[in-house]
Amino acid sequence: MIQKFFIFCSGADAHILASCSEGEKNKYAGIGATVFFTALMAFIAASYALYTVFDNPYSAIFFGFLWGLLIFNLDRFIVSTLKKRDHFGKELLQASPRILLAVIIAVVISKPLEMKIFEKEINQVLLEQKNTLTLANKDQIALQYQPSVNELNARIATLKNEVAEKERSTNALYDTYIAEAEGRQGTLLIGKGPVYKEKRDKHDASLAELQALRKTNAEKIAEAEAEIAMLNTEYQASVAESQPIIDGFDGLMARINALSELPWFPSFFIFLLFLAIETSPIIVKLLAPKGPYDLKQEEEESLVATWVTQKVNERNHILATDTLLNQKVYSEIAEEEAIYAYKKQKAEELMRLQADSFHELQVKNL
Repeated sequence: MIQKFFIFCSGADAHILASCSEGEKNKYAGIGATVFFTALMAFIAASYALYTVFDNPYSAIFFGFLWGLLIFNLDRFIVSTLKKRDHFGKELLQASPRILLAVIIAVVISKPLEMKIFEKEINQVLLEQKNTLTLANKDQIALQYQPSVNELNARIATLKNEVAEKERSTNALYDTYIAEAEGRQGTLLIGKGPVYKEKRDKHDASLAELQALRKTNAEKIAEAEAEIAMLNTEYQASVAESQPIIDGFDGLMARINALSELPWFPSFFIFLLFLAIETSPIIVKLLAPKGPYDLKQEEEESLVATWVTQKVNERNHILATDTLLNQKVYSEIAEEEAIYAYKKQKAEELMRLQADSFHELQVKNL
């Protein structure tokens, strides 16, 4: 039962193969098994690749199964249409497009399996790429808010400098009137005289201005800090909103690119393995000598070709004979006077009827 199934997978004619030896049957069963297991690997590879796209196991299995059937049909077609010739060069020329197709199929099958085999290494590369993208994303979003934040910080610094400058001038006035009272500066007289009172009034006025400035600037600084806090909140919200896009950066294309950043030799080795599996049925048919199955298949094709050629020649002879007979019959009829006179009489009657009908039509129109 298993042998019959694998023979079906090989695309061989089971009717012809039934009359061959067991060795011939086993050869084509082995070719069919290779075709079947290649399609099975294609199903697994496609299901995994599509799962990274759809994130749905049922859809991935369904489309992976369709892809496996497609690869099975292609491989079966490639093997079944490769026929043994009397010259190896002709066989190789016949197999060259099929080998090229097998190489393409091997690439398509091996790539998803490489991604599964090196999944941990690919995840590490993707993690590094995600971290880089996260930092770059934060920098890009910060460019939208940083100018406003810098402007607000500059305004706060200016307001604080105004207060600090006013404090320095007020402290200077304080030192001046204290020095006047102690007789160290100004009039050099100890005591609180008119000059002391004048300098004290200037200090008190400056102190009042300082207190008012502190209150006004404190309110302005609080408003600026509130704006900075709001901008920071918006910035964090923008970063949080865009982060899921970066976290989802693990699709099929991202994984293929991450795979390309890994050392090439292991991937190339896996590709060679699948290339060997995919081309093995073709190579077996090319290298194997012409067996009983090939001879019987060639005999059947020759019988069909001969039968078709005979039928075509027979129809051509019938057509040629029929044409000659018709020419002879009609040429003899054309030479008989009675038939000529009869056809002339009928033509004259027809012309009279046409003339009478035309005359009646003209009279009716008048």
